[in-house]
Amino acid sequence: MTATETIRQPIYKATEKRTLSMHDLLEYFSKRGTMRVSDLHLKVGCTPVYRVDGDLQRMKGIPLDAETLKLLAQTIITEKEWPSLAEDGSLDSSIITETMQFRINCFHDNDGLVLAIRALENTIPDVSTIGFPNNVWQDIVTKQHGLVLLTGITGAGKSTTIASLIDRIARDRPCRIITLEDPIEYRLTSQAAIISQREVGRDVPSYGRGLRDCLREDPDVIFVGEMRDRESTSWTLTAAETGHLVFSTLHTRDVRGTITRILDMFPTGQHDEIASQLSLGLSHVISQKLIPRADGNGRVVAMEVLNNTYALANLIRLAKTEQIYSMLQTRTKDTPDERMITLERSLANLVRAGEITPMEAEKWANHPLALLDELQRGDRRE
Repeated sequence: MTATETIRQPIYKATEKRTLSMHDLLEYFSKRGTMRVSDLHLKVGCTPVYRVDGDLQRMKGIPLDAETLKLLAQTIITEKEWPSLAEDGSLDSSIITETMQFRINCFHDNDGLVLAIRALENTIPDVSTIGFPNNVWQDIVTKQHGLVLLTGITGAGKSTTIASLIDRIARDRPCRIITLEDPIEYRLTSQAAIISQREVGRDVPSYGRGLRDCLREDPDVIFVGEMRDRESTSWTLTAAETGHLVFSTLHTRDVRGTITRILDMFPTGQHDEIASQLSLGLSHVISQKLIPRADGNGRVVAMEVLNNTYALANLIRLAKTEQIYSMLQTRTKDTPDERMITLERSLANLVRAGEITPMEAEKWANHPLALLDELQRGDRRE
């Protein structure tokens, strides 16, 4: 039986009259769209659970038992990968169907096997439709060097935003682009640019090794899927400092936390050195969240944007991170030398536009009092 036939094999008896295949479970992503349905969780003792518009929704039916879940897992995990799951206790993998690509993590808990499946959109949205609160993306795609960080919690759309930026660069600029990803989420096409996408674990053993190799491969633009540890962070900073345009991600909730997180990856004795390196190499930090729309139809992006101007670079070099937020509040003109915004102003703008409700804005704000001030300031202007 081929892989295509296996994934379509009816295995899970959801109801007395309905037996579903893994393909049926994955098709729900296509029907609703990955901007609305991001994840599928399969766990012994539970019915399948989807994350829809950021919230978990259980499928109606009969809970999965251990044997059924094992059979479902074996339709998307290869025979070569299965021993690794048994040996290591967890496994990262991916699968491509006729219409979509999925990232898979398998692990064990007290009840048995668990699958977390993330949908990866095949179509890269145009950067102009992402939802940037200003025209900062136009500055980023024309930059020749510097580090651009996209941050946010898991599922905040960081990879989509980066893919849209890189796709625009690839379309408009004859340059060399190399990516290091785990796994590859968006398939980028060489257009004006030449693109090489390398998958950690398949094409290169680690981010650190991939970055060392990358600097000898004549890149103009580099994408590091995630700054996971001290080694990958150090090499990423070095790449940005040596004249490359570098994109990467971090799991941090705001701009200030991003700077602090990078410094905290290194021993205290190195903080001054790293702060100086970061102040020179950093270009932009974009911290984003996906907020449920007021009409219930999907989610919209809210962003906090740092543009590393001379004044901000000085704050970073001196590690005066507590002063960064006030700089974001004041340097808000939509011009290349400013174009900054706090998350709270971005949320307030979305509320005034009717895109999200005030309650959702308050739920997602990092500084609720600052959000209230932004909303009241808008009311006074009106």
